Amino acid sequence: MKAEQVIQTLQAMNQVIDREAQYLTDLDAAIGDGDHGINMKRGFAAVSTKLEGETSEDCGDVLKTVAMTLISTVGGASGPLYGTAFLKAAQAAKGKTDLNKEDALEILTAAVEGVQFRGKAARGEKTMLDLLIPVKEAYADALDEGLSLEETKQRIFSVMDESIAYTKTIIATKGRASYLGERSLGHQDPGATSSYFLIKTVLDSVE
Repeated sequence: MKAEQVIQTLQAMNQVIDREAQYLTDLDAAIGDGDHGINMKRGFAAVSTKLEGETSEDCGDVLKTVAMTLISTVGGASGPLYGTAFLKAAQAAKGKTDLNKEDALEILTAAVEGVQFRGKAARGEKTMLDLLIPVKEAYADALDEGLSLEETKQRIFSVMDESIAYTKTIIATKGRASYLGERSLGHQDPGATSSYFLIKTVLDSVE
């Protein structure tokens, strides 16, 4: 995937987030501030506008533009978290004009570590990490096993479905949702859901 394709994928992310914004906000209204979809929509709309004039062939530069835009425009916890994820991804992609499958693992790993660092969270706390960590592990395993692109996609989609369902079964211990305690049970985590949409967009764009 070259920088131009990275930009096209990010533009597609904006379209998906725009379409799913109300759903994300509804999920967040049940256990959070009720603004996740609104914030994500505003952030990715700003990213889309910013990228219209992007000419760099360095994938790291493109991802850094995304990071800085999200940090400056997305409110709530998701701005710093997604911003840091893209910033760490940008550092991993710096100087690369064409990303291969090994680069993708390095970038994904850096992004997940960025979220863990910024959010001071771990797996099992009902956050976006409950989707991101299993996806990273599934992708690493797929590479080790030499799976085809289609097999890799199928495995990641399966893991994402399981991860989204899993967030309904655990109590939130991070963020605004943690105030609800056991009342957060049964609710799907909005951050994990927006992560699902972003990763799905990437998978759909890779051939």
